[in-house]
Amino acid sequence: MLYSAYEIQRSLLASASAVATASVELLQNPANPFAYFGGGPILASALDVFAHAAAPRGKPAFDLPVTQIGDASVAVHEEIEGRKTFGQLRHFVREGRGQGDPKLLVVAPMSGHFATLLRGTVARLLPGHDVYITDWRDARDVPLSQGKFDLDDYIDYVIEWLEHIGPGAHMLAVCQPSVPCLAAAALMSAEKHPCRPRTLTMMGGPIDTREAPTAVNELAQDRPLSWFRQNVVATVPFSYAGAGRKVYPGFMQLAGFMTMNLGSHLMSHWQMFKHLVQGDEESAEATKKFYEEYRSVCDMTAEFYLQTVDEVFKKHSLPTGQLMHRGTRVDTGAITDVALLAVEGENDDISGIGQTRAALTITPNLPEAMKHYHLAEKVGHYGIFNGSKWRNRIAPVVENWIATHNDLPRG
Repeated sequence: MLYSAYEIQRSLLASASAVATASVELLQNPANPFAYFGGGPILASALDVFAHAAAPRGKPAFDLPVTQIGDASVAVHEEIEGRKTFGQLRHFVREGRGQGDPKLLVVAPMSGHFATLLRGTVARLLPGHDVYITDWRDARDVPLSQGKFDLDDYIDYVIEWLEHIGPGAHMLAVCQPSVPCLAAAALMSAEKHPCRPRTLTMMGGPIDTREAPTAVNELAQDRPLSWFRQNVVATVPFSYAGAGRKVYPGFMQLAGFMTMNLGSHLMSHWQMFKHLVQGDEESAEATKKFYEEYRSVCDMTAEFYLQTVDEVFKKHSLPTGQLMHRGTRVDTGAITDVALLAVEGENDDISGIGQTRAALTITPNLPEAMKHYHLAEKVGHYGIFNGSKWRNRIAPVVENWIATHNDLPRG
């Protein structure tokens, strides 16, 4: 019922957005005298902001056709190298490069947004790395007949994609996948798997949410699991291929994020309006570009969402040594030669300070020289992996960590 009601609202807003867009074009037409004086420019700007906010959005493209390596512009094309039911392994192939550069698997969060949210992350790493990314599928588009997807499956996918890339790869987990990626590294280390990653960088991840709990963590603790099942899980309507599948809808995840920082989002749109009135199209376009990505959301399976809430945010199963994978206990003590880098943002309101750093504490058999912690000052959650602070202050730390451990011998 919830999902169907949302679809009705989305259709209505899409129609209103189309009308508003047409009105903007009319008001800005050079032949229209109101385009130059009176309230025409102000009304056109207001309608433009509304049209952009109300427009429906699908999956964005990465749109990274070129990267700059030294003084040379190198063409980039994307290849899908691994296809699975709930995701695919996307490879950014740089023409004429890649053999000598570190292989890097970027693990995108399955948390309501598409992997393209990490476009800026990938763009910054492309010049010096052979980059792959986990490109998760919108659960509403997966027919029920193709099965389920939970935390165990997530870990399996990560391991299989590391196997595809081959020995010597590095792994970078952004936010939520820090837990399954650390679990995968532990399982592979216990088996001395030849494809276990050389390094694992975890950025703003909820390894142990008992450290500096945020509003997100407190909500998970205060509500019983049945509350989440009853209030945030919905059924995909019949208009989609995944009709009947239970999901945590992307639009609910987006609503939660927007509500947490409502004042900032309102101010951003107010600034966009002022830029449009002033004729500052470049600044307005930058805001539009951000929200086009931010509002592009996808659904995740209910079983994955509920299991993550239970194991990560309620039971704290990984740091307490209770996490199980296919009947096997995940022992982080088995990690002895996967170099770990934990990156946190000082102003992160999703993963508090200390939650990612906990990974360095629960790996007692990893030499201290293979552990590093970086606190990015005056950086929020999004800024850890996107924007100028990521490009100029955080990415160099990640690059140096990968380079330092790329050729070290291992047993």
